[in-house]
Amino acid sequence: MVATPLSPKSIDELNDLLKNDVKVKVAVDGVLRGKFMSKDKFLSAASSDGFGFCSVIFGWDLHDTVYSRELLISNKANGYRDIIASIDLSTYRRIPWENNVPFFLVSFFDPDTKEPLSVDPRGTLKTATERAGKLGYEAYAGVEYEYFNFKETPESASNKNFSSLQPLTPGMHGYSLLRTQLNNDYFLELFDKSIEFQVPIEGHHTETGPGVLETALAYTHALRMADNAILFKYMAKSIGMVHGIIPSFMAKPWGNLPGCSGHVHVSLRDKDGKNVFAVSGDEVSTGRKGAAYDDTKFISQEAEWFLAGILDGIADVLPLLVPTINGYKRLVGGEAFWAPNAVTYGYDSRAASIRIISPPSCPPSATRFEIRIPGADMNPYFALSSIFLLGMRGIEKKLSLPGPPISHFTLEDKRNGKIKMLPVSLESATERMMRKESVAREVLGDGFVDHYGGTREHEVKLWNEAVTNWEVERYLELA
Repeated sequence: MVATPLSPKSIDELNDLLKNDVKVKVAVDGVLRGKFMSKDKFLSAASSDGFGFCSVIFGWDLHDTVYSRELLISNKANGYRDIIASIDLSTYRRIPWENNVPFFLVSFFDPDTKEPLSVDPRGTLKTATERAGKLGYEAYAGVEYEYFNFKETPESASNKNFSSLQPLTPGMHGYSLLRTQLNNDYFLELFDKSIEFQVPIEGHHTETGPGVLETALAYTHALRMADNAILFKYMAKSIGMVHGIIPSFMAKPWGNLPGCSGHVHVSLRDKDGKNVFAVSGDEVSTGRKGAAYDDTKFISQEAEWFLAGILDGIADVLPLLVPTINGYKRLVGGEAFWAPNAVTYGYDSRAASIRIISPPSCPPSATRFEIRIPGADMNPYFALSSIFLLGMRGIEKKLSLPGPPISHFTLEDKRNGKIKMLPVSLESATERMMRKESVAREVLGDGFVDHYGGTREHEVKLWNEAVTNWEVERYLELA
């Protein structure tokens, strides 16, 4: 884990850091929740195992509705008891738009066993990175978010029933230098406040679509990356409120426009900091001997195994990459909207689900995979956990690639079954994940799959019970 600058290494340093503060803000993850604590209570919790936090945060959905069936962590039988929230001092930062109040993230532990909760997002990713460490690797990642922005407030959007919302800017203007001038204060503040909030940014620009922006977060250690990704959303929504703007990370707000991606870049480094996916110096000009295909000749053998692991299990963990009903609407559009919907890979191919980024298009040290399946609505902890666990399974089992790269196929091959397609709905993806023989159970464990699958079944149940505007408009008069 790469700590934030100035994060305290001891309780004495923490006391000194907070000497002029009277309160501290702590937050949990996924849908970011948290609270203010007095400095005295915070210091007491930081000096011990942590503090009690109501387990209902693992027992209800993003609208605070209790899940349709009782799940293991939080339920009526255990009285929605407290679990232990352990403060991670390495996540220290201050919130620049809230009078620089100190801010920390927490992880959750079982109050009886003191073991990490299997379904805690940060805990899940910590487990994945620790597994990489046992193999001699460090997991690194980057996240890119695309997001629509609306000239609305929570009140105005609600009053409009979330219909006919006004985009921040009109038209399709990817990489526009001009469109940002219409809302320059907001556009620049997103970048500047993110930096102040210890969430470094690599790139920030308009993307094609009315009011769409894209922000690429700086590549770093996987757990720090997930923290940064979830905190970027929090920052963007907070700054948006100041400007009367709603940034939306919904995967597919419009049926006839491209959706919002949450592309994930991943690689492994050895203990000396060298990129494990990179070919050796002698292979940079000629490529690696023994590569399965030309597309993989400029990545290492370990990288090829890692890629094979992702491809072998990606369909079984899809709900961790695409967790919402709406997210699958983005994938249904497929190649028409740059959203891959099949188990494919290819060198520098944005049509593939897994894009190989390697020489000659980049230096060997920058070799990595871009997983293009997730939308902006993904939980970064779960997405990164599943990707790294699948990849390391591929290395451990020395898996072979399941077939040739995407350049060997035609669009017709998707229709005739030569290309393996991804599940087309959250319901089918969840059913696949929860099968007894699912790779998800192998890499994430039964406890996680049963709990997380239950939360997705709840989402599907609510969707199946809903009557949409489309149904009313289509059937009310003529059926």
